[in-house]
Amino acid sequence: MTEPRETAFNSFPKDFAENVGKFHKGADVLAGIRDADVDVGATPKTLVMRRDKVELFRYEPTVKRTVETPVLIVYSLVGRYTIADLQSDRSLVRNLLAEGIDVWLIDWGKPGRAERWLTMDDYVDDYIHEAVHRICRETGHDKVTLHGICQGGFFATCYAALHPEKVKNLVLTITPIDFHADIDDPAAHQGLLNIWTRSLAPEDIDRMVDALGVIPGEFMSSIFSLMKPMYSLTKYNVELFDIIDNKDRLMNFLRMEKWLADRPDHPGAAGRQWLKELYQENRLVEGRFELSGRIVDLRAIDVPVLNIYALNDHIIPPACSKALGGKIGSTDYTEIPLPSGHVGLFVSSESEGKPAKTIAEWLQARDG
Repeated sequence: MTEPRETAFNSFPKDFAENVGKFHKGADVLAGIRDADVDVGATPKTLVMRRDKVELFRYEPTVKRTVETPVLIVYSLVGRYTIADLQSDRSLVRNLLAEGIDVWLIDWGKPGRAERWLTMDDYVDDYIHEAVHRICRETGHDKVTLHGICQGGFFATCYAALHPEKVKNLVLTITPIDFHADIDDPAAHQGLLNIWTRSLAPEDIDRMVDALGVIPGEFMSSIFSLMKPMYSLTKYNVELFDIIDNKDRLMNFLRMEKWLADRPDHPGAAGRQWLKELYQENRLVEGRFELSGRIVDLRAIDVPVLNIYALNDHIIPPACSKALGGKIGSTDYTEIPLPSGHVGLFVSSESEGKPAKTIAEWLQARDG
């Protein structure tokens, strides 16, 4: 009878040879890839407006319109919008276009020390407001659908509350609303970012912003890496090795790494509001959050709302997104949980095409 240890020993030369062959094939694949080949945000679009470093784009249609009201995608300041257009087969933008949606997008650019004084008031009441007006002027519509993602969903929520006359529908994806809703959540691993941020001394936040003018993108990258330490430690010598001889999977891996490496600095004044007034003080749901001298009253949102969140989100716990439902004035509220993580909602095989199809069907039912 062959012992398990002997069997393993006998198979070692074969496994070793296969791994060496896989490594050499992967090296050849990598050698043929250039930075320009790792294309992110590649869906064709036209620059319509520039305001400071902020740009407004309109994507080129690919099929006949099924929804006439234009959709403006508002992404976070914490990352780059390209996560919504990362892979051609799983691009939220391309899938929305394929569903007949008129897609527009705000690119915040790459803020630096020159933008240190920009507040959330500026982003909501200036940049988003001007973009909405320009879209209306270009399309002949008097309202738009706002599609906010992550922190951009928070901006979109505030805009819908303060400017309801310009919003026809509000679509939110992985959006934080109640920043303390995770406190009683038994799935504590989903709220590590919230716990860490609440533990910061307010004066330390002030020191960083005062000294640097921004919250550095590299700093935020390190925080997100520490939230999944085992994956961060093993992805280059386990996951990468598993896929290195498969060019399609390797390209998707490299696109994700390119997106992760392209994390912009966060404007200081807006970051101070984000960390202190929201993560720590939870002012929005308590009715104490102000923009441009006005309280952001969630009850003022009386338009149809679609709220999509990820069940396995380790950055925005589901409870923090779900909290919106009972706080708005609208009776047309739809909540859609999807079985994915924060980033996986846009790039995983499990959610492939689902967000875009869900959004399109929901909008088509309300485009009257």
